[in-house]
Amino acid sequence: MVLRRILCATLAVFAAVASAAAAGCTSDDAPSEQLPDGAALVRDAAAATRDITSTHFTLQVNGNVPGLSVRSLEGDLTRDGTAEGSGTIEQAGQLVEIDFVLTGDTLYLKGPTGGYQRIPAALSSSVYDPSAVLDPERGVSKLLSAMRKPVTEAAEDVDGTAAYKVSGMVPKDVLSGMLPGITSDANLTVWLRQDGEHLPVRASAAFPGDATVEVTLSAVDEPVTVTPPA
Repeated sequence: MVLRRILCATLAVFAAVASAAAAGCTSDDAPSEQLPDGAALVRDAAAATRDITSTHFTLQVNGNVPGLSVRSLEGDLTRDGTAEGSGTIEQAGQLVEIDFVLTGDTLYLKGPTGGYQRIPAALSSSVYDPSAVLDPERGVSKLLSAMRKPVTEAAEDVDGTAAYKVSGMVPKDVLSGMLPGITSDANLTVWLRQDGEHLPVRASAAFPGDATVEVTLSAVDEPVTVTPPA
């Protein structure tokens, strides 16, 4: 159950919100007076994110974030909480590689040895709901709309996608809706597409102690098929 809580909570906060690193981004050095208003960009992105049905994500945790044992994750996630992927978590001081499949109320989890273990639905009532990541009241859209004093800092290229870099702060009470146990506010930087509805491409949440959670989103709204292991 501990592994599932860590996994699902991490999926939630970080397919939600969400995002991502400044590394790999190159600035267009656009004068600040030519950059669009940060509040307007975030408002558009929050509205557009409410309609996202699926996404591919990568996640990287740098440093120690209280309440999180996950170190990295990559996979596909749908709004209803169906997900599939792999990652690395820290358990008893050791890094453990895992594969996971989430479907309905069931988690299939496989460690470095052996096959998948199934956690029955009867034990899932106390587990974080991964559908929160795309829930307008708890997920990415909520985080974007809750950003305080968002400021557009630059126009940058993120892996071939033209984006605006916007920074602000998200209060802990909003973060805890997706990541139970978070006890501090976070400085949030998001990279929003310059075209279309300004959907989020990347995000980086910075916590006390120089810890960060970096997420990259791609393949938004592309079909995702998750099949439970045999």
